Amino acid sequence: MGIFRNLFTGKKANPESEKQKNFEIFKYDGMRAQRMGRPEYAIRCFTEALNLQEDFETMGYLAQVYTQLQEYEKAKELLERMVSLEPSHIPTLLALANLCSLQEDYQGMKDAAQRAVAVEEGNAMAYYLLGRAVQGNGDPIMGIAHLTKAISLREDFTEARLLRAESLLHMQQYAEATEDIEALLAQNPEEEAALLLRGKLHEATGHTGEAEADYRYVTGLNPFNEQAFLYLGELYINCEKYTEAIELFDEAIELNPDSVQAYRERGRAKLLAGDKEGSVADMKKTLELNPEASKNMTGRFENNTVQNNPLSGIL
Repeated sequence: MGIFRNLFTGKKANPESEKQKNFEIFKYDGMRAQRMGRPEYAIRCFTEALNLQEDFETMGYLAQVYTQLQEYEKAKELLERMVSLEPSHIPTLLALANLCSLQEDYQGMKDAAQRAVAVEEGNAMAYYLLGRAVQGNGDPIMGIAHLTKAISLREDFTEARLLRAESLLHMQQYAEATEDIEALLAQNPEEEAALLLRGKLHEATGHTGEAEADYRYVTGLNPFNEQAFLYLGELYINCEKYTEAIELFDEAIELNPDSVQAYRERGRAKLLAGDKEGSVADMKKTLELNPEASKNMTGRFENNTVQNNPLSGIL
């Protein structure tokens, strides 16, 4: 690409014209480097370009590369600068909200999503991100309200329906969760996330056989779906089928050798099966992969008692 070759020919030229020419060389070499999967080189090029000219588009490209490399603070600084330059640019506001989500900065995510909604009230993605942010801040009822708004704006918004269904399931609002899950499966009968949620719903309502069938169906659709093996293994533990559970966790670990949940649950199954030595080894591996794992040994679908139905008027 030769970006750092001598850019000057020795001929006299208009300084501003030469500066613009050099800016464009750095910018477009950076874009080529990004497309070719050379992020570090792309960063060098985009940075040199921005040293010559503060260009909104180039800042966006650089923010993408920083996000790809998980250098989130650098990406956030650029996106915030872009928002200050163009406060009504929806894609930047949504990119900032998504980045805050990666950082688990739910207040920042909420602020960016709210600004997007203020600019474009009919933007379904903005409401979806706002719903995620509000839920992350511990307000599931308002989160569901925003997700409902997103779905009303885009009926086939799969991610919003999935998140709303999961939230409803967590709150033991089974009838409402069923409606969302069935709507998703009507759109796509092989939607794996919806099938797994339906399995969890069957578990929660005591239909163990139906839950097993859903999890098995997903493993058949996609033998690489780690979550399906984990859910089925946990179901077998609850049914005291420890040998079958261990076999499933073995498969999950083959799919993802760094799966904290798989080692943790296999250790639990081994302990219940009487294999204390094997259980200790798996628990050690769990803590090796994630020292914080011992502080959170529960699943995502805990049962919370909900008095009456706090969702009336929202759905």
